[in-house]
Amino acid sequence: MTALSLNNYNLGNARETFFVNQTSQNANINLHGKGDFIIDEKYIFEIGGENKTKKQIRDLENSFIVKDDIEYGYGNVIPLWHFGMLY
Repeated sequence: MTALSLNNYNLGNARETFFVNQTSQNANINLHGKGDFIIDEKYIFEIGGENKTKKQIRDLENSFIVKDDIEYGYGNVIPLWHFGMLY
């Protein structure tokens, strides 16, 4: 992405692009109204950096936070790098 647009690089977009690239190989992924994405019309994911909170999806069943810049997951928080293992 930086090779095509070095001056307009958006880290949030890069995170979401990585997530979609990794999960779309094995699941049906769509945009979601409150979270970023919904997988197989059941699991809702909100993608962000290490400071991302559960605020947007706190009341949604089957919802998860996917954080960049963390090493370990906890509760419904999953490190973004774990999705690299899906491909």
